[in-house]
Amino acid sequence: MASESMASVPLTLPVLPLDDEVVLPGMVVPLDLSDNEVRAAVEAAQAAARPGAGKPRVLLVPRVDGTYAATGVLGIVEQVGRLSDGDPGALIRGIGRVRIGAGTTGPGAALWVEGGTVEEVLPDPLPGAVTELVKEYKALATSWLKKRGAWQVVDRVQQIDGVGALADNSGYSPFLTVEQKVALLEAADPVARLKLATAQLREHLAEQDVAETIAKDVQEGVDKQQREFLLRRQLEAVRKELRDLNGEAEGDESDDYRARVEAADLPEKVREAALKEVEKLERSSDQSPEGSWIRTWLDTVLELPWNERTEDRYDIRGARAVLDAEHAGLDDVKERITEYLAVRKRRSDRGLGVVGGRRGGAVLALVGPPGVGKTSLGQSVAHAMGREFVRVALGGVRDEAEIRGHRRTYVGALPGRIVRAIKEAGSMNPVVLLDEIDKVGSDFRGDPAAALLEVLDPAQNHTFRDHYLEVELDLSDVVFLATANVLEAIPEALLDRMELVRLDGYTEDEKVVIARDHLLPRQLERAGLESGEVVLEEAALRKLAGEYTREAGVRTLERSIARLLRKVTAQHELGDRELPFTVTPEDLRELIGRPHHVPESAQDPAERRTAVPGVATGLAVTGAGGDVLFVEASLADPETGAAGLTLTGQLGDVMKESAQIALSFLRSHGAELELPVTGLKDRGVHIHFPAGAVPKDGPSAGVTMTTALASLLSGRLVRTDVAMTGEVSLTGRVLPIGGVKQKLLAAHRAGITTVVIPKRNEADLDDVPAEILEKLEVHPVTDVRQVLEIALAPAAVPVGVAA
Repeated sequence: MASESMASVPLTLPVLPLDDEVVLPGMVVPLDLSDNEVRAAVEAAQAAARPGAGKPRVLLVPRVDGTYAATGVLGIVEQVGRLSDGDPGALIRGIGRVRIGAGTTGPGAALWVEGGTVEEVLPDPLPGAVTELVKEYKALATSWLKKRGAWQVVDRVQQIDGVGALADNSGYSPFLTVEQKVALLEAADPVARLKLATAQLREHLAEQDVAETIAKDVQEGVDKQQREFLLRRQLEAVRKELRDLNGEAEGDESDDYRARVEAADLPEKVREAALKEVEKLERSSDQSPEGSWIRTWLDTVLELPWNERTEDRYDIRGARAVLDAEHAGLDDVKERITEYLAVRKRRSDRGLGVVGGRRGGAVLALVGPPGVGKTSLGQSVAHAMGREFVRVALGGVRDEAEIRGHRRTYVGALPGRIVRAIKEAGSMNPVVLLDEIDKVGSDFRGDPAAALLEVLDPAQNHTFRDHYLEVELDLSDVVFLATANVLEAIPEALLDRMELVRLDGYTEDEKVVIARDHLLPRQLERAGLESGEVVLEEAALRKLAGEYTREAGVRTLERSIARLLRKVTAQHELGDRELPFTVTPEDLRELIGRPHHVPESAQDPAERRTAVPGVATGLAVTGAGGDVLFVEASLADPETGAAGLTLTGQLGDVMKESAQIALSFLRSHGAELELPVTGLKDRGVHIHFPAGAVPKDGPSAGVTMTTALASLLSGRLVRTDVAMTGEVSLTGRVLPIGGVKQKLLAAHRAGITTVVIPKRNEADLDDVPAEILEKLEVHPVTDVRQVLEIALAPAAVPVGVAA
């Protein structure tokens, strides 16, 4: 049930204005009479008071920004005297609310107004909701008073029974604003006024709780810092006492990064960056993770050989002698290193060590099949130049950060492999071997090959920036050697920055020399044998290289030698073989079994692949070097086979097109070549490339397929000792191809004596070793008709019968 209020008989009272202050009924407040308006109101009240009528009365009205409130408080002047500071004052008690009416006249200089008192009427008994509100307000007020330590006021608040009086008691709250107190004064309904006072008190307590929580956290942080500071001071004092006790010098250079940076021989920009990091380290605490990151970065920078360089060995003849002693063949690489050293010596003699901030480094790409010595060649180059050697394995690297380093924001960040290689070498001009650069992959973590573009560019790498270091690193004096098996797997932009050197494999004579001078001594040592205990004749080594292995390199040859020596060692330990022992070609079969690669020319004529028409020998280049490639062709029976061309052997699109071109050429020029091609329309043609599990592609088998089809149609066998390579056009022209050197080496390994190549590839014969050319009869041709004349044997049966 809502409370009720009504106005009594009007009153005429002098106005006592209160600036930025509100007095509620029930409050007792002292007022300073030195204020003219306060003194005028009190004097007017005293003048109007009749003897015996009671104490003087005034109307206390809040005045906010010069505007009077609509409701005031009837105040009784209890006492006039002196305040605690000695100024004149009056003690006034608020009695009840008064609604302010019109102005009127009265004695004194004060403003007089008419008003009516507001009387409050509440139902009896109070509703339950009002009782609960009273309990809540008293509980909140008690909580607030206890926090302030005002225990004597708690009992007074608990003894207040009136709803309106309890709400008006909020006038003493110092946290309420003038606007909030005016709202309480103008709320005539006691219940509404208590609800407003409760809400204001609840909001203040919530804000106070938040403020206390913040203050507590701040105080805890300050206490922790003070405690840490105190403990550090105590730790420093303990360390000082220990140093004094042990007679040690004050300070430790390993911990004093500033002293280490200033003492280190660093480039100017690197020194500035290091000193900035030292300042950050000095400002950070030991427990801060940033401190450990900075220490790791400083350690890395200080360990790098910024100004350390090894002196190049400018004995050109001596360097070439080192290369010749450690590697047989590989003349192209040896000449390139010799040229590099000669130019370096010339520049050094003329004082041209640094030009435009760049030094005279080199970037070489060694491309060739496995086992030809690309990796070991890097160490020999470093040995010949007198430089440090570092190998960086790139096979399977897929993360760009492996090359350029991780950002320091990551936990466990490290510099890239290039920076780590320089750090490992201990000099700024090592020979860095980037092994298996064609095996670098790319995925969502980045493209490492793209990150290598700056490293391997002689025009840019003098200002290389690693993501971890974030300072410039000069790589212009480094000799980079990149190795790869497949040239096509290297990105074009990366290949353009490197000087290409091809290692196309060894001849049989070179393999014998390598086996005799390098492989055999190494394997003798690994088998625990002295140099004279097992001797391999040169003929035995030649047979091992020619019939037991067929490869561009020498890895399988070395394994065969190791197997042979293990066999001899085991027989000696079992008492079946006396040492020393000389291995002859005849002993090879007993020791390691029969040969695996017998040349085609050494087989029985009836067992050769080309013993039937329709089989030709081609030449191809694979990831393991050059190899021979056989092409088989057959014609289907017109009654059982469907017309058309069938290709098998896992062929690529280019090779399939070459087969179509070969068949189209024979169909259009069959009469000219005296071939019975009229029946090709009704009979199916099948071309097969053995080793069907190996993918094959490229145009260089065009003349081979044409020769196989011509052999099939004519019935003439293809010569066993002939191999061919070249692209064929629809008009019969033989077009140039690649990999001539590798193909000729493969033909020699396979026992081929006659090779047909395109005329426009004749210039590539300069790269083929002279001893190979002496053993091969090479025919440069321009037309496929010339190929057929050379490759096809004379007809043994009439043409019509063969067809």
